[in-house]
Amino acid sequence: MSDVEEGAAGEAGRTSITPVPSSSKKPDGPALRDNIPWVERYRPKTIDDIASQENVVAVLQKTLSSTNLPHMLFYGPPGTGKTSTILALARQMFGPDAFRTRVLELNASDERGISVVREKIKSFAKETPRNTAAVASDGKVYPSPPFKIIILDEADSMTQEAQSALRRIMETYSKITRFCLVCNYVTRIIEPLASRCSKFRFRALDIGSTEERLRMIADSENVLRDDGVIELLIKLSQGDLRRSITLLQSASRLHGAEDPPTSISKASVQEIAGTVPEEVLTVLLSSMGVDEFGGYLGSDFKGNFNGVRNAVKRVQREGWSAGTVLSQMHDIIVSHTQIPARPKSLAAQAMAECDKALCEGGDEELQMLECCLKVKKAMVLGA
Repeated sequence: MSDVEEGAAGEAGRTSITPVPSSSKKPDGPALRDNIPWVERYRPKTIDDIASQENVVAVLQKTLSSTNLPHMLFYGPPGTGKTSTILALARQMFGPDAFRTRVLELNASDERGISVVREKIKSFAKETPRNTAAVASDGKVYPSPPFKIIILDEADSMTQEAQSALRRIMETYSKITRFCLVCNYVTRIIEPLASRCSKFRFRALDIGSTEERLRMIADSENVLRDDGVIELLIKLSQGDLRRSITLLQSASRLHGAEDPPTSISKASVQEIAGTVPEEVLTVLLSSMGVDEFGGYLGSDFKGNFNGVRNAVKRVQREGWSAGTVLSQMHDIIVSHTQIPARPKSLAAQAMAECDKALCEGGDEELQMLECCLKVKKAMVLGA
């Protein structure tokens, strides 16, 4: 190749490099906000925003005013605001500037070994906190007490050795570091560790608080919804506000993608949540002599084997999980007001045996058929 050709080839190679298009830049403020999950977007910013935990909020407000924070243990069902509460308390205590240097948050389900306790937690706990400016960048004045906070989320997943190693660290550095353990099952926290903490129990959210928060989010996001959708979300989430907000956002994305956007229906919510529709359950229960909304038939029920078998086959053909069907059947039968106690107990025993067989690898259709026949017999002869 000649010098002229080489120069032309080099020039062509240089001119083939195009600048980065403007679309690859980071999104601006509103676009970035649209990508944030609603669970994080509407996470409480202050402890006053925490819903349905009046006793916990009252104690923490006094703690915030005195800045005398003990070691704490938050426990309760998932989605009730445990992590949100301690994060909101830390932000109100340290402000946006000192929050990153004064607060260490660890998810114990990922980092739960004794090496993490000895290295990461101990090294952070023994550092003396630095003095912070009197006025934060947002123009507000925060208490900024002379200690740090270590948040161990899902602390019940920590090993026994890691929890034991944590005891000495909590005692040694208590003047400059306070711990907050967050867990679902307080019985999985060893007693020496639990006795060093002030316990705060978070109960499942009541229907009123959950409904108010869901309606606020739906109105803020301009979500179209049918009547009864909010009530269905509350029923499916069973006190877990995080799950209900996630279901609402998923349903909103599903119906908002259509042109024009359609209203969220109860059937869509049930489909997203993976629960068995009421129609399928009604047919299955009717074949066993259980009317969800009617009276108790007892020995007057005239059903047969083929009716139960066809109903079970329909459940299997539509691909519903036997475990989900059992759970929903159990809730309906046990809470039925007109079924006597003896049929209820016999039906619950049959469902428990079926659940055990399924856990041991039994065939779903055969186990469901046997369970439904036992429930049918209990409904007819158990009174």
